[in-house]
Amino acid sequence: MPIAGDHPIILALPRGGVPVAYEVARALRAPLDVVIVRKLGAPGQPELGIGAIVDGPEPQMVLNEHVVRTVAPKPTYIESEKDRQLQEIERRRKLYRDDRPPPQIRDRTVVLVDDGIATGGTVRAVLRALARDGARRRIVAVPVAPHESLEELSADAEQIVCLATPEPFFSVGAHYRDFSQIPDMEVMHFMNEAQQFCAMS
Repeated sequence: MPIAGDHPIILALPRGGVPVAYEVARALRAPLDVVIVRKLGAPGQPELGIGAIVDGPEPQMVLNEHVVRTVAPKPTYIESEKDRQLQEIERRRKLYRDDRPPPQIRDRTVVLVDDGIATGGTVRAVLRALARDGARRRIVAVPVAPHESLEELSADAEQIVCLATPEPFFSVGAHYRDFSQIPDMEVMHFMNEAQQFCAMS
């Protein structure tokens, strides 16, 4: 099904997804914005996601029940980690959007872009938040991901576009020449540049 004729909005997961999403938005002449989501790290293992929380009028938390059962964090830990990540979400919202309101996605086709997917937990949380907020069609677009993660995400997305599904899959960063962290100023640069070729709607 064609995407460009559907007048989509491109949503990037900052920070790594923004440069990739910028190219998608430029190719489709579509508006670009960010969806701010933060992983909830496990106690003592911040890179192990027990879930994620997505920005919005009512921030949505999605837990990975399998990981939660394995790690068995205290309920008080989950709440404190949620509060900590909400503070970072607020910081990024002010930085990336300033006074600009969040995009209206109800009844829109949304292309969700990241620099790659590992387990898919963060992307799943965003897809479910988009469904809650009334997105008509949800499309995931990433350069690289493991096949099994894409299969698990297929229940939450109407379409998935992925350029490579290498086996074995070790990490997203293994498929980039440079996978250094993108600074906030570069995110803002891409956001400003995107407005030059397509006015936000």
